[in-house]
Amino acid sequence: MGALLEQYEESQHTQLRRGELVEGTVVLVDREEILVDIGGKMEAVLATSEIQNERGEPSLHRGDHVSAVVIVPENAEGRPVISINRARAEIGWRDLQTKKDAEEVVTGEVVDHNKGGLIVSVDGVRGFVPLSQIVELRRGGTEEEVEEKLRSMRGQTLYLKVIEMNRRRNRLILSERAAAQERRAQQKDRLLAELQAGEIRHGRVSSLTDFGAFVDLGGADGLIHLSELSWGQVQHPSQVLHVGQEVDVRVVGVDRENKKIALSLKQVEENPWNRIEQKYHVGDTVPARITKLAQFGAFAELEPGVEGLVHISELSDERITHPKQVVREGEDVSLRIIKIDPSRHRLGLSLRQAEDAGEYDYGGGYEAWTGGTSYAFSGSTSEHDQYEQPAEEHEAQPEPLEAVHVMAADQPEAEASEPAANGTARVPEH
Repeated sequence: MGALLEQYEESQHTQLRRGELVEGTVVLVDREEILVDIGGKMEAVLATSEIQNERGEPSLHRGDHVSAVVIVPENAEGRPVISINRARAEIGWRDLQTKKDAEEVVTGEVVDHNKGGLIVSVDGVRGFVPLSQIVELRRGGTEEEVEEKLRSMRGQTLYLKVIEMNRRRNRLILSERAAAQERRAQQKDRLLAELQAGEIRHGRVSSLTDFGAFVDLGGADGLIHLSELSWGQVQHPSQVLHVGQEVDVRVVGVDRENKKIALSLKQVEENPWNRIEQKYHVGDTVPARITKLAQFGAFAELEPGVEGLVHISELSDERITHPKQVVREGEDVSLRIIKIDPSRHRLGLSLRQAEDAGEYDYGGGYEAWTGGTSYAFSGSTSEHDQYEQPAEEHEAQPEPLEAVHVMAADQPEAEASEPAANGTARVPEH
């Protein structure tokens, strides 16, 4: 029986190979070594330096179960030497290969850095994250700025994606950018599934473009088109927002198929046209600013989001061929309101009546609007395009308003009988 046992133990020794993964139970812990029962009546030696805590004391106790890798099948005392750290790395390599095949995101702790990037520990395996694959690292920074940023990231836990691994060469390359893109895509899918048109969301402005602003809603970016930034005229998003600004926005559209989100900043606020009739009345003389000139007239803004048209016939008593002969863009003027149409967001304004208001009283019964011509809404998102010039006015100078001008009572009758410059008969006041 004794011979058989010795033969069995010898066979167990011969079966152990360098790099083999074994399981065992701690049977002895002292300052110099730890003995682990790995079966077959064999006790393997584990160096205490592998499992010491911050105070230099062993972190294992008798009865603890461990996984280890054989680094020496048999030492001078006839015992195998094992390593827990190498076992963790071996298990980590296997897990990393599985996660790489499944294209999963892994987590790693930054343990060091060099000029090329970050050194991280992932599942017990040391890997490398190149500078180009670090999210928070700005391009074009100086060497000192890069060094400071890398140093500040030590101890951080990063989400990473395995982009290259070679167990034999002990090579593991990871990417934070790839992981961030994948996680953001997953978050975007969840956000798209739950977003509903009409709801208010809080976000942060992530970027500005000529056509609008992108807002991060927490996993996905939505676009605020230029026309949805304000009720007033906006030439560039920077007039209203800046990158990093936190805002509340209304979801106006969700295109789940194309993964696009349309947002509005102005719809969070009250539409100024909803109170236009309470604030303004026909016959009022109000301050305004000329915003744009067109062949058929000038547009003027009374307040942000409230804009009206001064038809060319309402700019001057004299015949003119273009509004620039009377006003210029950006000029502050006083105008008289001659028509209000809240449902169509349109105002008819007059410069010449505001100038003559002190001498002539037209009252609120003036029915002509923009020269007696109806202007149709063109469907454009621009306030300036709400008035479409009639076909005949594209080719010729629009005729002034056909109206009778009232003269002062003391004007000579002979002068009153002469035709006016615009061909309209002028009569004395009766």
